[in-house]
Amino acid sequence: MTKRPYTTVVLAMSADGKIADYQRSHPGFGSAADLQHLETQVAAADGVLMGASTLRAGGTAMRVMDANLIQQRQANGQPEQPVQILASASAAIDAALPFFRQPIPRWLLTTAEGATLWEGRSEFERILIGSTDDRQGNWHQSLRTIADAGIQHLAVLGGGELVASLFAIDGIDELWLTVCPVILGGTRAPTPVDGMGFAADVAPRLQLLEAKPYQQEVFLHYRVVR
Repeated sequence: MTKRPYTTVVLAMSADGKIADYQRSHPGFGSAADLQHLETQVAAADGVLMGASTLRAGGTAMRVMDANLIQQRQANGQPEQPVQILASASAAIDAALPFFRQPIPRWLLTTAEGATLWEGRSEFERILIGSTDDRQGNWHQSLRTIADAGIQHLAVLGGGELVASLFAIDGIDELWLTVCPVILGGTRAPTPVDGMGFAADVAPRLQLLEAKPYQQEVFLHYRVVR
């Protein structure tokens, strides 16, 4: 098996399986409990991976704010915040986004061409040269690059194209899905796994580890079956 981090996808979705509306606005349908759950999963990771579209929609990264979670990380010998890794082939990101003012470690995963846009600048502490397109071999290389940089546990927070690319190379181990009580609809609205899709006979299979209803939401925890 190619060296890579242990990878956990963490997403909230509507009851009809959308992670944002048809305008791809920043999703705001998760409850305070879901936000706390997301922060807990982020705090458990060494690094957090998200695509450029996800960053553009929200403008910020998910920081660990809870003092107890920060204390747990420090007790485990981890820094206060996990590394926030932005995946973008073009690396064409607006430097005015609030993301670049957050007190977090920021890395960029991009192509050699994309890296030239940020050379000699201070916004990213580290630039990883992998590839972020849909070709399977390139995503194998990208995960290997992340692992070589010291990330053992990676949390993936979207979007659907990124998650689809990782599923396509068998690069995901666990999946947390929060089902929220809202219907978004729309053929253009993104789902947890977008891309070309999988034929039924080769589609990734999941084992349900936990299904926990809480108030109006359901928290689902799956393991990828191999």
